[in-house]
Amino acid sequence: MRRSAAMVIALVVASASTASAEIKTKVVDYTSGGAALQGFIAWDDASAAKRPGIVVVHEWWGHNDHARNSARRLAEAGYVGFALDMYGKGKLAAHPDDAMKFMTEATKDPAALAARFNAALAELKRDPHVDPTRVGAIGYCFGGTVVISQARLGADLDVVASFHGGLGGLPPVKPGAVKARVLVYTGAADPMIPSDQVEAFRKDMAAAGATVDIVTYPNAKHGFTNPAAGSFGMDALAYDAAADKDSWAAMVKGFKEVF
Repeated sequence: MRRSAAMVIALVVASASTASAEIKTKVVDYTSGGAALQGFIAWDDASAAKRPGIVVVHEWWGHNDHARNSARRLAEAGYVGFALDMYGKGKLAAHPDDAMKFMTEATKDPAALAARFNAALAELKRDPHVDPTRVGAIGYCFGGTVVISQARLGADLDVVASFHGGLGGLPPVKPGAVKARVLVYTGAADPMIPSDQVEAFRKDMAAAGATVDIVTYPNAKHGFTNPAAGSFGMDALAYDAAADKDSWAAMVKGFKEVF
């Protein structure tokens, strides 16, 4: 079939547009309370439209490739992902002892922790690709606890998602304080987050009138979203490809419902 000149031009333009569209990333240096921090932002340049921004809070290991990859995946899903830094530029643990030291230092002052979270959120909102009125946060392990804690404290977020995040020892929550929809993905085989902790969290959030969805994966251990989980020498940690895939899909579905 012969194509008209107009059809040919349209096909060329569409092809060029598809070829130029790709995930862009940038390292972002910023500060909080005098501490030098380094984040990582990702977006899809296929569209000039502003889109929701999502903060990514890393595991207790620190700002690593797992967090950065999550920012990229968020960009692929139509958001702007910003992997923040809660420990300080260059602080990355390879051993559980170092991870515990970094996490203990970061959590000893709740006000400073909240300030670092809010500093990253401000950086995200300033990005020209982000609609600052539509923002959320996701977190893994330590990061899951951080995003849920900020939601319980009334952070102005539309949605938060926790992947194998701790659900105990959280700040008290007042009725009506939680503005965000809360998505929780946890493993039934995770010794760090036992079922009674999950149920206590569920009841506590329900009493506060929060909207919470909890998905428990029967055989998943701690760190089930991180392909490197089994390399740290801890029996409690293991990657679970099925739980990783399903939890990410469930999160994206939840985000679409919110945004």
